[in-house]
Amino acid sequence: MARTLDTGTPELTAVVGDDGVGTITMNRPERRNAMTGPMLAGLAAALRDFETASDVRCVVLTGAGGAFCAGGDVKGFAEGDGAGGGAESWDVGVHEQRLSHRATSGVLFNMPKPTLAVLPGPAAGAGLSLALACDLRIAADTAVITTAFARVGLAGDYGGTWFLTRLVGPSKAKELYFLPERMDMATALDLGIVNRVVPAAELDTAATDLAIRLASGPPIALRYMKENINRAVTADLFTLLDLESTHHRHTGTTEDHKEASRAFVDKREPVFKGR
Repeated sequence: MARTLDTGTPELTAVVGDDGVGTITMNRPERRNAMTGPMLAGLAAALRDFETASDVRCVVLTGAGGAFCAGGDVKGFAEGDGAGGGAESWDVGVHEQRLSHRATSGVLFNMPKPTLAVLPGPAAGAGLSLALACDLRIAADTAVITTAFARVGLAGDYGGTWFLTRLVGPSKAKELYFLPERMDMATALDLGIVNRVVPAAELDTAATDLAIRLASGPPIALRYMKENINRAVTADLFTLLDLESTHHRHTGTTEDHKEASRAFVDKREPVFKGR
């Protein structure tokens, strides 16, 4: 049954459909969905729910009003005392930001379900970091991305340097951070920063189809595939071989594997139940 999650703020909505897709939408279109404290708190709450909810098998992160997310609210920084707060709040601010990083980018990367960023438009700064934290990214051909941080005198947050370095290598990542030009989606696709680019008018349909396909996959197998690949970033070969052996043998005992084998013989699509 479809449900809507109370995120505690109108700046972010979270909905679970009958198709097993949980969709989180950043909703400050007048500021290109620039982040605020309430938005990030709502995102963390939605991700906590979706991570363990049995009715969610794929998580989609997107933005309202034709943008993905402009990152930090630079106008808000200018009106206040900057992104870092005053010196007296240093320790508290660093601790709170670390918690926010773990509760958002960290959960998107680690949760045992596929995560999909849908970019209808610009993704900049920490907004790009959130998109990079997702497993896959699909974008409108009119979207643009930029690291943006150097333009506002900040070093970068929400894991962007970690994710981007692993996608494009350290030299290219340094270029993209030091020289934060706007990148079109053809270039982003060539570099492997996004997985798919579609005409803007077709994005909603293409993203929905992709999310449903992910949600219809074998949940246990996808969970362990994700863990294998995430661990492959830092583990040595033989650690990964051992991990693959354990996960492969475990998935071979599941009802989903038996169902897929029967479906193969019967020449039909399998119906996975996560058991």
